[in-house]
Amino acid sequence: MDAQHLHAKPQAEGEWSTGFCDCFSDCKNCCITCWCPCITFGQVAEIVDQGSTTCGTAGALYTLISCFTGCGCIYSCFYRGKMRAQYNIGGNDCGDCLKHFFCELCALTQQYRELKNRGFNMDLGWAGNVQRQQNQGVAMGAPVFQGGMTR
Repeated sequence: MDAQHLHAKPQAEGEWSTGFCDCFSDCKNCCITCWCPCITFGQVAEIVDQGSTTCGTAGALYTLISCFTGCGCIYSCFYRGKMRAQYNIGGNDCGDCLKHFFCELCALTQQYRELKNRGFNMDLGWAGNVQRQQNQGVAMGAPVFQGGMTR
Protein backbone atom coordinates (compact mmCIF):
# COMPACT_ATOMS: atom_id res chain seq x y z
CA MET A 1 0.00 0.00 0.00
CA ASP A 2 1.41 3.40 -0.89
CA ALA A 3 1.85 6.27 1.54
CA GLN A 4 -1.23 8.16 0.32
CA HIS A 5 -3.49 5.29 1.37
CA LEU A 6 -2.15 5.25 4.93
CA HIS A 7 -4.58 7.95 5.95
CA ALA A 8 -8.12 7.69 4.77
CA LYS A 9 -9.81 11.04 5.21
CA PRO A 10 -13.16 10.64 6.99
CA GLN A 11 -16.23 11.82 5.11
CA ALA A 12 -17.78 13.88 7.91
CA GLU A 13 -15.99 16.50 9.98
CA GLY A 14 -14.78 14.82 13.13
CA GLU A 15 -13.45 15.68 16.53
CA TRP A 16 -10.20 15.02 18.33
CA SER A 17 -10.09 11.54 19.85
CA THR A 18 -9.00 12.99 23.22
CA GLY A 19 -9.69 16.23 25.01
CA PHE A 20 -7.40 19.22 24.90
CA CYS A 21 -6.57 18.97 28.60
CA ASP A 22 -6.14 15.18 28.74
CA CYS A 23 -2.37 15.65 28.95
CA PHE A 24 -1.94 13.34 31.92
CA SER A 25 -3.57 10.34 30.20
CA ASP A 26 -0.10 9.63 28.74
CA CYS A 27 2.28 10.53 31.57
CA LYS A 28 5.42 9.59 29.64
CA ASN A 29 4.61 11.92 26.74
CA CYS A 30 3.39 14.61 29.12
CA CYS A 31 6.76 14.63 30.90
CA ILE A 32 8.77 14.56 27.67
CA THR A 33 6.70 17.43 26.26
CA CYS A 34 7.02 19.43 29.46
CA TRP A 35 10.82 19.18 29.54
CA CYS A 36 11.59 19.03 25.83
CA PRO A 37 8.64 19.96 23.59
CA CYS A 38 10.89 19.85 20.53
CA ILE A 39 10.85 16.03 20.73
CA THR A 40 7.06 15.75 20.72
CA PHE A 41 6.79 18.40 18.02
CA GLY A 42 9.38 16.62 15.88
CA GLN A 43 7.54 13.31 16.16
CA VAL A 44 4.23 14.92 15.23
CA ALA A 45 5.72 16.88 12.33
CA GLU A 46 7.39 13.81 10.83
CA ILE A 47 4.11 11.87 10.78
CA VAL A 48 2.01 14.81 9.57
CA ASP A 49 4.52 15.53 6.79
CA GLN A 50 4.50 11.82 5.89
CA GLY A 51 8.26 11.55 6.26
CA SER A 52 9.25 14.54 4.13
CA THR A 53 10.45 16.23 7.33
CA THR A 54 12.42 14.21 9.88
CA CYS A 55 11.80 14.34 13.60
CA GLY A 56 15.29 15.75 14.17
CA THR A 57 14.97 18.47 11.55
CA ALA A 58 11.53 19.59 12.73
CA GLY A 59 12.59 19.47 16.39
CA ALA A 60 15.75 21.48 15.70
CA LEU A 61 13.85 24.13 13.74
CA TYR A 62 11.25 24.32 16.52
CA THR A 63 14.08 24.83 19.04
CA LEU A 64 15.73 27.55 16.94
CA ILE A 65 12.45 29.42 16.51
CA SER A 66 11.80 29.09 20.25
CA CYS A 67 15.26 30.38 21.13
CA PHE A 68 15.15 33.37 18.79
CA THR A 69 11.51 34.40 19.17
CA GLY A 70 10.45 32.74 22.41
CA CYS A 71 7.45 31.31 20.54
CA GLY A 72 7.83 27.87 19.04
CA CYS A 73 4.05 28.02 18.76
CA ILE A 74 4.54 30.11 15.61
CA TYR A 75 5.74 26.94 13.89
CA SER A 76 3.70 24.31 15.74
CA CYS A 77 0.26 25.86 15.20
CA PHE A 78 0.79 25.44 11.44
CA TYR A 79 1.05 21.67 11.98
CA ARG A 80 -2.15 21.56 14.00
CA GLY A 81 -4.00 23.06 11.03
CA LYS A 82 -2.29 20.69 8.64
CA MET A 83 -3.22 17.73 10.83
CA ARG A 84 -6.85 18.88 11.12
CA ALA A 85 -7.03 19.08 7.32
CA GLN A 86 -5.53 15.60 6.85
CA TYR A 87 -7.99 13.97 9.23
CA ASN A 88 -10.93 16.32 8.67
CA ILE A 89 -11.01 17.37 12.32
CA GLY A 90 -13.15 20.38 13.13
CA GLY A 91 -11.64 23.70 14.14
CA ASN A 92 -10.09 26.78 12.58
CA ASP A 93 -6.74 28.50 12.21
CA CYS A 94 -7.50 31.13 14.84
CA GLY A 95 -8.34 28.45 17.42
CA ASP A 96 -5.17 26.54 16.50
CA CYS A 97 -3.01 29.62 17.09
CA LEU A 98 -4.71 30.46 20.38
CA LYS A 99 -4.33 26.91 21.68
CA HIS A 100 -0.65 26.79 20.80
CA PHE A 101 0.04 30.30 22.09
CA PHE A 102 -1.69 29.90 25.44
CA CYS A 103 -1.08 26.19 26.10
CA GLU A 104 1.57 24.84 23.77
CA LEU A 105 2.15 21.72 25.85
CA CYS A 106 -1.52 20.67 25.87
CA ALA A 107 -1.77 21.30 22.12
CA LEU A 108 1.32 19.22 21.34
CA THR A 109 0.30 16.33 23.58
CA GLN A 110 -3.20 16.31 22.06
CA GLN A 111 -1.72 16.05 18.56
CA TYR A 112 0.63 13.29 19.72
CA ARG A 113 -2.27 11.33 21.28
CA GLU A 114 -4.37 11.77 18.15
CA LEU A 115 -1.72 10.22 15.93
CA LYS A 116 -1.13 7.45 18.46
CA ASN A 117 -4.88 6.73 18.58
CA ARG A 118 -4.91 6.54 14.79
CA GLY A 119 -2.49 3.62 14.95
CA PHE A 120 0.92 5.27 14.74
CA ASN A 121 3.78 4.09 16.91
CA MET A 122 5.30 7.52 17.49
CA ASP A 123 8.71 6.08 18.40
CA LEU A 124 9.09 4.52 14.93
CA GLY A 125 8.68 7.69 12.86
CA TRP A 126 7.07 7.73 9.43
CA ALA A 127 9.30 5.17 7.70
CA GLY A 128 9.04 2.74 10.60
CA ASN A 129 5.26 2.99 10.60
CA VAL A 130 5.09 2.41 6.85
CA GLN A 131 7.34 -0.64 7.24
CA ARG A 132 5.24 -1.91 10.13
CA GLN A 133 2.08 -1.53 8.09
CA GLN A 134 3.57 -3.40 5.15
CA ASN A 135 4.84 -6.23 7.36
CA GLN A 136 1.82 -6.62 9.60
CA GLY A 137 -1.04 -5.17 7.61
CA VAL A 138 -1.68 -2.62 10.37
CA ALA A 139 -4.20 -0.02 9.22
CA MET A 140 -3.32 3.53 10.22
CA GLY A 141 -5.35 6.66 9.84
CA ALA A 142 -8.83 5.61 10.92
CA PRO A 143 -9.85 7.04 14.26
CA VAL A 144 -10.23 4.70 17.21
CA PHE A 145 -13.69 4.94 18.71
CA GLN A 146 -14.79 3.39 21.98
CA GLY A 147 -17.95 1.32 21.80
CA GLY A 148 -20.01 0.82 18.71
CA MET A 149 -23.46 1.24 17.28
CA THR A 150 -26.30 0.42 19.62
CA ARG A 151 -30.01 0.25 19.14
